[in-house]
Amino acid sequence: MILQTTNLQEIKNQIQKAKKTNSNEIIIIKAGDEEFNRKVLEIKGVNILLGPESHNRKDKLKQRDSGLNEFLCKLAAKNNIKIGISIQEIQSLPAIQKAKTLARIIQNIQLCKRTKTSIIVYPKDKYKPQDVMAFIITLKGSTIQGKEAAE
Repeated sequence: MILQTTNLQEIKNQIQKAKKTNSNEIIIIKAGDEEFNRKVLEIKGVNILLGPESHNRKDKLKQRDSGLNEFLCKLAAKNNIKIGISIQEIQSLPAIQKAKTLARIIQNIQLCKRTKTSIIVYPKDKYKPQDVMAFIITLKGSTIQGKEAAE
């Protein structure tokens, strides 16, 4: 179940409804700004934060605004929340925007490697495990991260 709303109370209510009907349902939240992402990562029951790198904010002078920082990655690792990468969303972007998004994903992968946060590629069933692993390794991920994303 993918939730794209920015209302935190609505997210909590939908998570409770989903967990009552099917306790094994995977809850995916579409990322927003850093404040929203932090509050989402604190909610119990969220499984995946999807696409923190996809936004329209400008990058800083010496660092990319990838939507994550070390604190958010540690919080995600603590609460067993995976960081999702949407390949379909990347493929639909124009070339310049695609390059910026891939650079932000590289930064997020490095942050996740440092904080031992899990990464997942969404949608998982559309791509072969070897392709997912190669994608993560190509973007400076470790082989362990590639294997986890491919599982």
